[in-house]
Amino acid sequence: MRTIAYKTLTLTVLAAAMAACTTVGPDYHVPEQAVVKRDAANALFMGAGEQPYKSEPLPADWWRLYQDPVLDKLVAKAFAANADLRVAAANLERTHAMLEEVEEKKRPEVEMSAAPLYGRIAGASIGLPEQLPRTGIYEGEVKVAWQTDMWGRIRRAIEAAEADQEAAQAASDLAHVMVAADTTRAYAEACSAGYQLKVAQQSVDLQQKFVKLTGERVQRGRGIAIDTSRATAQLDQLRANLPPLLARQRTALYRLAVLTGEVPSAFPKEVAQCTTPPRIAAVIPVGDGAALLRRRPDVRQAERQLAAATARIGVATAELYPNITLGASFGGVGFMDDFGKANTWKFSLGPLISWNLPSTSSARVHIAQAKAGTEGALARFDGVVLNALRETESALTVYARELDRNAMLRAARDQSALASRQTGKLYQFGRTDFLAALDADRSLASAESMLAASDAQLAADQVQLFMALGGGWENTRAKHGAHEEVAHK
Repeated sequence: MRTIAYKTLTLTVLAAAMAACTTVGPDYHVPEQAVVKRDAANALFMGAGEQPYKSEPLPADWWRLYQDPVLDKLVAKAFAANADLRVAAANLERTHAMLEEVEEKKRPEVEMSAAPLYGRIAGASIGLPEQLPRTGIYEGEVKVAWQTDMWGRIRRAIEAAEADQEAAQAASDLAHVMVAADTTRAYAEACSAGYQLKVAQQSVDLQQKFVKLTGERVQRGRGIAIDTSRATAQLDQLRANLPPLLARQRTALYRLAVLTGEVPSAFPKEVAQCTTPPRIAAVIPVGDGAALLRRRPDVRQAERQLAAATARIGVATAELYPNITLGASFGGVGFMDDFGKANTWKFSLGPLISWNLPSTSSARVHIAQAKAGTEGALARFDGVVLNALRETESALTVYARELDRNAMLRAARDQSALASRQTGKLYQFGRTDFLAALDADRSLASAESMLAASDAQLAADQVQLFMALGGGWENTRAKHGAHEEVAHK
């Protein structure tokens, strides 16, 4: 008996030793052919040479570059109460739990059972012809089982779960980027609409004065009734610009309220009074392609999904080999009166080997599926990298060109204002006709409206640029530890 137990224990130890040194499936690394490895993907941006940019690193809290305390407070509130961030946090917690579930498989499993009964055992079951008396019966057992993981199936499953968890963390970081950008965009739209309303109202006020002046000239016989009609029509056209701007301001306020976890009617009152679009006058730091690809959470998420898909090839490959579980059990069975006697105890020790032969199992199909999934994950990873670079280059170009347009519109507005003042004085003293004055006022109103719209577009383009750069999540990770950078160097 001792010899058998010794041999069994020896086999168990050998199996455990083998389990520690074999892991099937490919070890993960970012493929050399991946786009993220290309020198061009890690170089300076083409658009970064424009005047409004510099290659310094993007600050983590980029919205503080606006130097606007109201915006800082709104972003902080959104980070604390936004519903999308709560969803992302729940998904992250779920992946933590899933990782713990997988890790449990590498630990021994303990099962305990106890069954005290009262009844009668059939005499025939133990080879006795007579009927046995009714009595107390018991059975109890403790079982311990441990998967040797000889081929690394559990280790690969843990690798996949860890990568899934890191992908979920990247998704949470991406949600912070989106919430920061959306909050800043909603704030900018509300303030821009307020500014455009202010400009439009100023044009209405000026036109009202012109209508009054025209009416006075007609009364003095220095004009005709049609002049008043034309001036009033221009006034009505300018007034028609106000309702859409009011609607745009209100919808931006509603969106801002929801982003910060409030019902739409509880929008921040101070923002409703804002008439100055947020804008960074200083040169904007944008970094380079390498920093962008390390920073953008969607790139990191796609890379971690590729790592998880690669690990699952190993999980599938392990199905080709036998699964060995080391087990031990100890217990007792008998009559209650005999509890504790030597002849009631039982034990067992040894491996359990199960193996679905490759020719009859679906292991090879699972391997093919896992490999195809990895190829798809690599394609998605490349697509995300290319899209990140495209979005950033596009945002750099759009913002720079809108700056040029804004400068031209400002110069045109200044010239239109000068022409309007000069024509107004000439018209007031009868030195020019009504149509010339009306045309000058129309040109000024149009120039003011276009400039205000360009100022609003600049604010929106700045936010779009910061969203493309992918910052804003770095200081939200303190409780989860330092982030994992994309290992493409």
